[in-house]
Amino acid sequence: APKKKGGKKAKAGKAAAVVDAILPEDMGKDQLEEHIVRLREELDREREERNYFQLERDKIHTFWEITRRQLEEKKAELRNKDREMEEAEERHQVEIKVYKQKVKHLLYEHQNNITELKAEGTVSMKLAQKEHRTQETELRKDMRTLKVELKEQELANEVVVKNLRMKQEEEITRLRSDFERQVKEIEAKYDKKMRVLRDELDLRRKTEIHEIEERKNGQINTLMKNHEKAFSDIKNYYNDVTLNNLALINTLKEQMEEMKKKEDHLEKEMAEVLLQNKRQTEPLQRAREEVAELQKKLAHYEKDKEALANTKARLKVTQKELKDLQWEHEVLEQRFSKVQAERDELYQKFTKAINEVQQKTGFKNLLLERKLKALSNILEKKEVQLNEVLSASNLDPSALTMVTRKLEDVLDSKNNTIKDLQYELARVCKAHNDLLRTYEAKLTAFGIPLDNVGFKPLETTVMGQTLGQGPAGLVATPT
Repeated sequence: APKKKGGKKAKAGKAAAVVDAILPEDMGKDQLEEHIVRLREELDREREERNYFQLERDKIHTFWEITRRQLEEKKAELRNKDREMEEAEERHQVEIKVYKQKVKHLLYEHQNNITELKAEGTVSMKLAQKEHRTQETELRKDMRTLKVELKEQELANEVVVKNLRMKQEEEITRLRSDFERQVKEIEAKYDKKMRVLRDELDLRRKTEIHEIEERKNGQINTLMKNHEKAFSDIKNYYNDVTLNNLALINTLKEQMEEMKKKEDHLEKEMAEVLLQNKRQTEPLQRAREEVAELQKKLAHYEKDKEALANTKARLKVTQKELKDLQWEHEVLEQRFSKVQAERDELYQKFTKAINEVQQKTGFKNLLLERKLKALSNILEKKEVQLNEVLSASNLDPSALTMVTRKLEDVLDSKNNTIKDLQYELARVCKAHNDLLRTYEAKLTAFGIPLDNVGFKPLETTVMGQTLGQGPAGLVATPT
């Protein structure tokens, strides 16, 4: 892949050289600088790609090494398992050969001593039958007691599970009611705060509007007074002008005849002067009004500005408080949902653990019962075969001792089998107890006190034995 990209880059460089159509020797300073910058960018890009591909190569190499080591480990485990299977098969074949030789030897001895062991065999058979009957009755009693204890344990577990479910449902309803009550109280509290804040803001707004209206009315009154004063000044001015004109007319009556020719001209000039005065008074009046209005606005501008800044600050504080309250509400809702999820997860784990313990215990008990039945059937078959052999042969003392020795060997093997079954039972009980301790540790880790569970876990024990504190796989063989 890098070679292909390098090839593409070379082609791109050639294309750029063709586009430039100028050799490096013929380029100017600016063109050489641009060419150098472009070459440096290509060099940096090539270095980045080289580092990236090196990292990818190292990553793939490490993955390959890890996979190769795992493959070698699995192959070694497979070879060990094959070797163990071959050794077990060889041991099994050797044991079969030994048992076949023993059977042949016993048959040979039985054929030689069949007439001598008949009488004594009947007596030993009766004694053995009595012992086997007593052992069988004891085993059946033990089986009945084990079954009764198993049923009691199952009933106790069912009652405990029911009680725990009821208590958990009550706790869930209580927590739900508490959270709903808290949410309602918070909503009522902040609704009340919002109403009080809204009333305060309405009151402030009304007072500010009232102040603004009062200022507006004052400005209107002052404007009206100024307009009346200006109107009276203009009126007095024109009255003075007219009086002066009348006086001038009285003084010039004598010259009226001489000035008649000029009268029309003077009247025209008078009309023009009056028109100019009117034109000049209107802009003057507007300018005076604008000056007065600007002075009033300037007087109240600072006050309005300060009131607006205070209102904006209060609005920002109110909005911030509202956002904080909304954030607290969302945080409470998230905590409530998280607590619900943890409760559901804990309940599911507890139910799953109880079901697994029940299934494992039932399965182990079923296996032990089947093994015990199989052993009892084998024992009955062996007793029948022995009875037939002894009834069909007359045994002498030496042959009887041999038969009793063989019988003792068989009994020892049966006792060893019983001990193995007891060891298996002890291991299962220890596993059950370890699971209960793990359950208690998990409850402590989740912050749930053991007193709030509502029941005490039932620990299983083995009659006449004490289980250690180690793992279930390290239970010692009972002696």
